Amino acid sequence: MGELNWAGNHEYRAARIVRPESVDELRELVVGARAVRALGSRHSFNDLADTSDLLVSTAGLPASISIDEEARAVTVSGGVRYGDLARELQAAGWALHNLASLPHISVAGAIATATHGSGDRNGNLATAVRGLRILTASGEIVELRRGDEGFDGAVVSLGALGVVIDVTLDIRPSFDARQRLFEKLPWEAVTGRFDEVTSAAYSVSLFTTWEEDTVALAWLKELDGGSPIGDDFLGARALTEARHMIPTMDVRNTTQQLGVVGPWSERLAHFRFEFTPSNGAEIQSEYLVPRPRAVEAIEAVRALAHVVAPLLQISEIRTVAADELWLSSAYGTDAVGLHFTWVRDQAGVEAVLPALEEALLPLGARPHWGKLYLDRDGLVPALYPRLGDFRALTERFDPEQRFRNAFLARLLG
Repeated sequence: MGELNWAGNHEYRAARIVRPESVDELRELVVGARAVRALGSRHSFNDLADTSDLLVSTAGLPASISIDEEARAVTVSGGVRYGDLARELQAAGWALHNLASLPHISVAGAIATATHGSGDRNGNLATAVRGLRILTASGEIVELRRGDEGFDGAVVSLGALGVVIDVTLDIRPSFDARQRLFEKLPWEAVTGRFDEVTSAAYSVSLFTTWEEDTVALAWLKELDGGSPIGDDFLGARALTEARHMIPTMDVRNTTQQLGVVGPWSERLAHFRFEFTPSNGAEIQSEYLVPRPRAVEAIEAVRALAHVVAPLLQISEIRTVAADELWLSSAYGTDAVGLHFTWVRDQAGVEAVLPALEEALLPLGARPHWGKLYLDRDGLVPALYPRLGDFRALTERFDPEQRFRNAFLARLLG
């Protein structure tokens, strides 16, 4: 068996996989490769990282985290995981604006795929980027800063420009938060009062299998000092015992609940950093719908409950604020993510995705770049107005197309 991703559903296609231990070694490998891709924490579920020649892991590169308090910025090596970064920032009294559900993902990989957490006013993780250093196929290290030409295209880059050596991120003073869970939120509240539901806390996630009469769990992350919601959330009852969003899973894997106040670094992610992986035996898909079409999309998936539920572990509905990053799934629009955590049945999942995509893609839903999707009708490229500009950017950074692979060929032509 070859090298597998985190979930074990995809075997990387590469002639060789190397783990360089220095930037100089990485440069020598990249310059000498016929084709090359970078591999982070292996949390993608598709062929995004595949290559015909060299796959370079960033996990062995020196880990560096440098905080500039005056500039309110942190510069971090691309292979560092968010959990390690969060702990370092919290110890120094600083914070990021948000975290994804898993803190085990690498900074560069998460940014390159527009990975996100939740919150009406929270942009995805890539929106915190203010600077990048990228090692190109020629061995040159190119530095880009916010405001530079091409910067908005280079942040969410799908690894098409080169290997991201380090990233500079915006930071803010540390803050505390608490998590509360509410069960059996009426669907009428979700579809009839959607804005009220998702704006109720700093971050709101709704968990469902789509076939229940109510939404199983509403997961609210509130900032400490804000006005807490009572024991009733639009008809949903506050839980008095901690719960995993997947009933069969161990609740100890999840971050502290029940309104216990703690630092952002231990509350904004759904899962504890010390548990790796949180589950693993799964496949994930996600489609981010323009917010004006969110209720329509939710109702469309509910109509497909009989199709998706037999293969589903859990689904999550969450929100992301708009941004101007060319390949971001929230480019130009506030977005609502419909996330699907499937059982690890590749053939079964691929059999139900066409029906799901037939319902969602015409609504403008953009698949998460790192999750499993099919797009058999080739609708996805048209959902990105700046795709032509991004193609030109890749040709400038990588004129020999050595970072191009089958995934990018499908997208860029």
